[in-house]
Amino acid sequence: QVQLVESGGGLVEPGGSLRLSCAASGISLDIYAMAWHRQAPGKQREFLASFTTKRATVYGDSAKGRFTISRGNAKGTVDLHMNSLKPEDTAVYYCNAYQQTFDTGYWGQGTQVTVSS
Repeated sequence: QVQLVESGGGLVEPGGSLRLSCAASGISLDIYAMAWHRQAPGKQREFLASFTTKRATVYGDSAKGRFTISRGNAKGTVDLHMNSLKPEDTAVYYCNAYQQTFDTGYWGQGTQVTVSS
């Protein structure tokens, strides 16, 4: 059974940092690429970053320069390091494991990130 479990969300002040982590079980990251997305209330889902099986990284416009995706220290984990957070970064952040397209892959349950003073 495939499971993706996100952690690390919470409340942070503007300008702060957070590290989100996604623990994947039931799949191998050697054959599944991993991605992070987010969805704010009333908005469409937004792609943030992906880490491919060849360890290449791709970033969406909102993530460039502030967010970094990487393999975590624990096996089967992928992290999203977020810096210089802004109130508009407030959203539910989702982890996604995919081979062909995001939507045909596996999704975590999401973790809430709130940026507010």
